[in-house]
Amino acid sequence: MKQETKCIQAGYTPKNGESRMIPIVQSTTFKYDTSEDMGKLFDLEASGYFYTRLQNPTNDYVAAKIAALEGGTAAMLTSSGQAANFFAVFNIANQGDHVVASSSIYGGTFNLFNVTMRKMGIDFTFVSPDCSKEELEAAFKPNTKAVFGETIANPALTVLDFEKFASAAHAHGVPLIVDNTFATPINCRPFEWGADIVTHSTTKYMDGHDASVGGCVVDSGKFDWMAHKEKFPGLCTPDESYHGITYAERFGKEGAFITKATAQLMRDFGAIQAPMNAYFLNLGLESLAVRMERHCANGLAVAQFLEKHDKVAWVNYPGLESNKYHALAQKYMPKGTCGVVSFGIKGGRSAAEAFMKKLKVAMIATHVADAHTCVLHPASSTHRQLTEEELTAAGVPSDLIRLSVGIEHIDDILADLTNALS
Repeated sequence: MKQETKCIQAGYTPKNGESRMIPIVQSTTFKYDTSEDMGKLFDLEASGYFYTRLQNPTNDYVAAKIAALEGGTAAMLTSSGQAANFFAVFNIANQGDHVVASSSIYGGTFNLFNVTMRKMGIDFTFVSPDCSKEELEAAFKPNTKAVFGETIANPALTVLDFEKFASAAHAHGVPLIVDNTFATPINCRPFEWGADIVTHSTTKYMDGHDASVGGCVVDSGKFDWMAHKEKFPGLCTPDESYHGITYAERFGKEGAFITKATAQLMRDFGAIQAPMNAYFLNLGLESLAVRMERHCANGLAVAQFLEKHDKVAWVNYPGLESNKYHALAQKYMPKGTCGVVSFGIKGGRSAAEAFMKKLKVAMIATHVADAHTCVLHPASSTHRQLTEEELTAAGVPSDLIRLSVGIEHIDDILADLTNALS
C-alpha cells in the first residue's frame, strides 16, 4: 500500500459484521474463563489483554497503523511524546550508562535528558547536529547505549543527517533513536536511512486537531541486540521481574524492544494512552497525508513571503533554497518538510511581542503542528528553562518566533502576517 492508503487502511481490518471504525475498548480489565488462561498472558506465552495499564486493543490497532506507516515491526502508544522519548531511552540506558544526543532538540526533551534523567544516573553528551564525523566520534564512551536526534528539530528546524549519525551509532554497536514528530512518516521514514527506533509526539501532526495528547515508540526490528548483548543486558539476559524471560531470545529483533518496554516500563510507570485519545488519534491519522501536503505548501509560501519582507531580520525554513539545511531536506524529505517556520523581526524581543499581539488568524498557543495556525515565542515559554548559552546551542535564539502554519487558506494567513508586520 501507498502511505496515503495506509493512513486509512492499516492497523485494523474488521471481520464480517464487525465495527467499520476501530472500537473504543473503554475498559480497565478483561475477563477470562480460568486462571490458567490468564496465567499464560502474564507469562507472555499467549497474546491478549488483562489490564489496560499495559495494553488495550484500541491502542494496539492505532500503534499497528503507525508501525505500518513507519515501516517498523512493532509499536507502543504512550501518554505523551515526552513519555515516548523517556521510554525509548530508558528501555536500554540505565544508571551508569551514557547517551549521545543532538543539542538541537525540543526544549522539553533537552530538560528530560539533561536534568531529570541525569538524576537517575544516566549521563548525556550533547553534540551539534552540524558536528564533524570526528567530533561525533569523540562524544562516544565505553558505556554509551544510544544516540538520539530529531528529524526536524523543534523549533530550531535543523535537519538531522541520518546517515552520519546512524553510521557512528552502529560503529559503536548502539541504536539510533529519532524523534520524527515534525516530518511524520508521510515526509520521512527514518528507518530507510539507518535509524533503529522512532518516536513521535502524536499530539502534533498525527492527531492534528488539538484533540488529544499522546506519543508513540516504533521499533524497526532491524537492530541485532544479541550481537551486542554485553551492552544490553536488559534485553539479552533473563528479566527476573518477569519470570526470567530473555526478551531478545523469546521475541527476536522484531519484537524484543517493544515487548520489554510494555512488560517492564509500561507495567511500572503506567504512562498509557487513553483508549479514547487513541480513537481521536486514529481519526487524525486518516487525513494525515492530505494535511501534510497542505501544511508544507502553506509553510513554504509563508517562508518565501517573510524572506522578502523588509521588517523581517531572518527566516529559517528547510524548504527555502537559501536555507543551510536545504540540501539535507531535499535528500531525506524530497516531498516537503513541515509547516513550521522560525523567524526573527527587526527590533528583537520587544518587536516580536508587539507583532504577536496584532495577529488575528494566528493564535498564541503552546501548541504546534496542527490544523490551526499558531505562534509562539519559545525563549519565554517552552524553552524558558534554558540559559542564553543553552538557547544558542539548541538553535533557539531569544528573538526567535515559531510560526506553525496551519491548513487555512494561504491568502488569509499572509494577510494576517502583513497586517501584524505593518
